[in-house]
Amino acid sequence: MRNNLMEDIRPCHTTLSGAIKINLGFELKSKISNLFRIVFSVTLATKPCNTTPDLAIYPQQALDFKNDPSRREDAPLLVIEIQSASQSTKEMVEKLEPYFDFGVKSCWIVIPTLQAILVYDSPTHYEFYHEDEMLKDKTLNIEIDLKKVFE
Repeated sequence: MRNNLMEDIRPCHTTLSGAIKINLGFELKSKISNLFRIVFSVTLATKPCNTTPDLAIYPQQALDFKNDPSRREDAPLLVIEIQSASQSTKEMVEKLEPYFDFGVKSCWIVIPTLQAILVYDSPTHYEFYHEDEMLKDKTLNIEIDLKKVFE
């Protein structure tokens, strides 16, 4: 039995959110793979409950094939959450504080229906990017083309 109810009720992914997740991962890997390690759906030891963002980015490091914990105790630099049709914007924003309290430096919320990404550098401050703009995460010095994310 799982000890984290939030993981058990995590929204199901759709074709749209799955495609965006892969596109984001591919675009990030093509731009930043020499500096960062991109991982999908890793569980983080956030408080009060564990959380599992859609994507997380850590400093580049070799994979450890002998030690692969079921949850990470160290904060990633960036987490990315993709909003599902069943989630409100309020629910998405409520996820931010535990991430920043855990030590995450930047959080992105992807809103597929708007073809937009909100880039947060704190729980209360964000920049809005949509459609064919170049997203610029000033905290981590990452730039990606949203046209490629939402194609």
